[in-house]
This record gives sequence, C-alpha cells and structure tokens, in this order.
Amino acid sequence: MAQDLKLEITKTYRENDTMKDLLKKSPAVISPKPGEVLDGTVLFKGKNKIIIDLSGVATGIISGRELRDSFNTFQTLAVGMPVSSMVLEEENEEGMIVMSLRRVSQQKAWDRINDLIAEDGTMTFIPQEANKGGLLANIDGIRTFLPVSQLAPINYPRVSNADASEIISRLSKFIGHTFVVKIITTDEESGKIVVSEREAMSEQRAKALEKLRIGDVKDGIVSGIVNFGIFVTFEGLEGLVHISEIAWGHVKNPSEYVKVGDRTQIKVIGLEGEKLSLSVKQLQQDPWEEIAEKYPVGKKVKGVVMRLTDYGAFVKLEAEINGLVHLSELAHHKVGDPADVLKVGQRVDVQVINIEPDERRIGLSIKALQPITKAMLEQIKREREEEEARKAAEAKKGDKGEGKGEKGREGKDEKESKSGTFVASKTGKKYYAADSAQGKKIKDENKIEFSSEKEAEEAGYSA
Repeated sequence: MAQDLKLEITKTYRENDTMKDLLKKSPAVISPKPGEVLDGTVLFKGKNKIIIDLSGVATGIISGRELRDSFNTFQTLAVGMPVSSMVLEEENEEGMIVMSLRRVSQQKAWDRINDLIAEDGTMTFIPQEANKGGLLANIDGIRTFLPVSQLAPINYPRVSNADASEIISRLSKFIGHTFVVKIITTDEESGKIVVSEREAMSEQRAKALEKLRIGDVKDGIVSGIVNFGIFVTFEGLEGLVHISEIAWGHVKNPSEYVKVGDRTQIKVIGLEGEKLSLSVKQLQQDPWEEIAEKYPVGKKVKGVVMRLTDYGAFVKLEAEINGLVHLSELAHHKVGDPADVLKVGQRVDVQVINIEPDERRIGLSIKALQPITKAMLEQIKREREEEEARKAAEAKKGDKGEGKGEKGREGKDEKESKSGTFVASKTGKKYYAADSAQGKKIKDENKIEFSSEKEAEEAGYSA
C-alpha cells in the first residue's frame, strides 16, 4: 500500500514537470492592441484576402484596401512566407484579429522618407491627380505634392495667358508618369510631404552650368512659347530665345516659327547665374550680309505689301527682307494715307532708292517707276500752290502777332527757337535739326525736309 502511494506521488510530480516544460516552450499568449505591429506566417492567400498564423495562438486576417501598399507586398506573398502587419481590431465576428499591410507600409514609408532626407537622396513619384497648383499622389496615406514651380524646366507648363484650364490640361498628361524627385518639406503629423523634381536635378544643372560658355552651340527642345520668345531646354538647363533672336527678320508671333517639343539648335549668348540667353538666328547666315550687292540703288524689284503705317508701307522683297516705301514715295501727288493707294497683300513694283545694311533698312519708291502724265503735273502744281498759300497765310498770321508788345515778341522768339528746318531719312523713324550732326549725315536723295517739329511728327517721325 505504501509502495503504491509512493509510485502515485512520483508520477504526479513527473506530470507536473512535463506541464511546466510544455508551458515554457509554448508561445506567449497574444493580447493584441490596435496600432501594434505583429509578425506572422501566411496560412492562406485569396484574391482579396490573406489569413495569417500569429505564432500558433491567434489568427489574423487582412482584406480589401488594407492589402494594398506602395511596396506591392500582397503580390509578393505566398503561403508559408513571413509577413508583418498592423492590428486594426482585436477580434472580428469570426474571432480573427483584423490587420493591415497598408498601415505598416505607411510607417515604412515614413522611415524611408526620413532616411532619404538624412542622405539627401531622391525617390520616385508617380502622380495620381493634377490641379492648377501641381501634381499629387497618395503614398500609403501620405499626401505627396509636386508643385508646378518645382517641376524641371522641360516639364514646366508655360502658358502665356496663364489659363488655369490649359495648365491643368498639360499637367494631366503627367498622371502615371514616373518622376525622380527630392523631398523638400515634411509634416508627419498631418501626413503630408512636398517634393521637387527641380531640386533632384540641381546637381546635374550645376555641373552643366559650370561647363557652359558664351558662344557654345547646343541641341535643345522647345519647352515653352510665350509672347516675348521661346524657352529651350538642353542638358538639364533652360534658357530664353528672345523674340528678337528667333530670326533675322521681324518676328511678330513666335508660335509661327516653332511648336513645343520641336528640336532646335541654339547658341548661348548670355550667362547670368541660372538665367540663360539663347539665340537661334545667330546660327543662320544674316541675309543682310549680301543685301547691298543683291539690291543696289536703282534696281527695280517686285514685292508684296506686308504692313501699312502712318508714314508709309512695308514691302516684303524676300524672306526676312522688308523695305519701306515712305509716304512721299508712294505717288507723285500728295498721299495722306497709304491705304488710299495700297492694300496689304498687294504685289507691287518698286525701285531701290536707298540702302543701309548696318541699320537693316532699304528705302523703296513706287513713284520713281510711275510716268508723270499731264493730269498728274497739273495736280502736283495745284498741291504746290495750295502749300505755298498755306505757308503765306501762316506767315501773315505770325506777323500780326508781332504788334502785341514785348510779351508777343518774346513768344515769337521762343516759337522761332523751337522751329526752323528739320530733316529726316525716308527710311528712318526720327527727325533731326537740319544743322545737327545727324541731320547733315542724311543724303540729299533720301532727305525729307520739314518746316517745324509738328510737321515732322504729323508725318510719323519722332524726335
């Protein structure tokens, strides 16, 4: 009896020791809390959910949007693989812990963002939407914004009229496009970051600027067209081709010469920090270099009326070469308005009467090619008589003003000091005193005389 009791006691102690060993070896009891990250193993992977074994003591489930993260973790998982996920709910109706891959990835994303900032590194950015301010993406719940001002020059949506709808239209084309950007500001509390493509390219831009010299010729792409010129990008840089540097002739509308995306060669003509001045026309032969030989004085040529002004008509002789038919050279009789005798687009015969290659001016005449008929002579005679009568009347009116005392004399003297004889070039835009250095330089065959400043200004000239 005593022997049996002793055996029973020994057996009980042994069983207790075994239980203790099992308890020591068994995994700890899990008491999950929302926000806690747990490690587990994939037990099942379906189309829109996975079930996870949490150390053999609990089961977790991840489904729906909580499977999707920026690292594409769900696509890489398979049964038996380890996985980390965050607790959303302690237990659902089926007794499983509700978990999320997306929330874990958000934390990983912030860790990665902070590491990139510390390393001054770059990251990829794929926009999902656009507004007039820039491009946006959601990276695991982190609102990421790339402002328009932080786009690289080649991607900057240059719109001359600042049309918001046009800006959005251009930015929308970048949705789904992969950008390389640098993080410039973060707000972890509100879950937002701002990135810059421009900053990501700053090192490349700085190196390119170091090597750049005035006179360099580069291949570029037209990145924008505005009223005052065109923007061209090359080697991570962007410069402006001013409207005066697009072509040798008069350029009214830059969009008539290029469109965005066109490839073009440019010459660097100005360097001021990151501000680059470029030229297209300086890579082309200046047509005026041969113009004096091609259009000698006295030559008869054909042209097309391109523009009418108060002081005459501009006639196109060939591409980039226009000449001026002054008001006084339109006809033998007096013409008050060029539109009375010409219209834009009309083909005309003209004669070269003056050429100044350095000033890029050609003086033309229509009347030099017109015969003088008897009727025309009579008209010219009448106009001269009318002009002489007008001058006589003005002189008589001036004489009457002399008898108004010393004050009248002072006024007359002041008027005379401002008047006198003035001259201008038929192909010019300014008038000068006849006895001035500039006035004496004008050749007689190209000279127009005026009796007063007012008369010169009425003819379309300025001081």
